[in-house]
Amino acid sequence: MLPRPSARFAVLALFPLAAACSGFNPFAVYRMEIQQGNYLTQEMVSKLQPGMTRDQVRFVLGTPLLTDIFHDDRWDYIYRRGRAGSREIEERRLTVFFEKDRLVRVEGDVTTGLETAPAPAAAAGQKP
Repeated sequence: MLPRPSARFAVLALFPLAAACSGFNPFAVYRMEIQQGNYLTQEMVSKLQPGMTRDQVRFVLGTPLLTDIFHDDRWDYIYRRGRAGSREIEERRLTVFFEKDRLVRVEGDVTTGLETAPAPAAAAGQKP
């Protein structure tokens, strides 16, 4: 005995509805994780010391993403990551400043100990 056409139609109509409720979407766009810039860790930034040369800073942090032709004594490191399947974006910024080709200070999201403690000679009131 053959099923009635209305029963056949009901089964065929319920299948797409059940698939839609399951969360399966055959037309979903694959979204990959996108990383841009220099990934900086706290460990990398902690290796920076005042007086380091440009080559030493480049060895520790990598080549800067931005170098300004008008401010040769400043390097900008920017990192941005967009997570797959999410609107969450992780962004870090770090700026390194030089004077006479030596590291003098670091500013940005990742902290360092460069600005915290004065030199021991300056604290004791002695000339270096």
